[in-house]
Amino acid sequence: MNPLLIKSASAILVAGLFLTGCENLSPAENGALFGAGAGALAGGVAKAAGASTSEAVAIGLATGAVAGVTAYIIAKHKATERQRRIAEERARLAYENAPAPRKAQYRKQRYIAVDTVREKDSAGAKSVMLYDTQTQQVVGNNVYDVKQAPKEGSISKFDTYSAEYVGAGT
Repeated sequence: MNPLLIKSASAILVAGLFLTGCENLSPAENGALFGAGAGALAGGVAKAAGASTSEAVAIGLATGAVAGVTAYIIAKHKATERQRRIAEERARLAYENAPAPRKAQYRKQRYIAVDTVREKDSAGAKSVMLYDTQTQQVVGNNVYDVKQAPKEGSISKFDTYSAEYVGAGT
């Protein structure tokens, strides 16, 4: 067995055990720690598999970035007609009023996450829906209640979609 792999796996295991006591961290702090841990593990595994140091670092950084930006979804439920209508209006406004360079970025990113109204059964700080900038329609009929709204302009993961958060689209 590769000694580097054993060291990397052991370090991740110890760090994981150490971090289990960090239950009072904010979502951003949890994301940073989870992303760093996942990145270190992925980089260690890549290095043990024969990747060069620079390749292993790149793999680790990419993995950490993806793991760290996952939105903290605390509930997912079917949208009401009102939520769907408002999300679509806000997304269209955000897309139509965006300057040309921003529109080009939206086309590249494809999905944007936009706030919608919260219903009485909403569980999070914000209720968010996804909008496809290519088809110019709301994606599916899911509302994601997030513990804390992502920072505007940040990329977050919602199920299998990566979307740029635009807030209320204003």
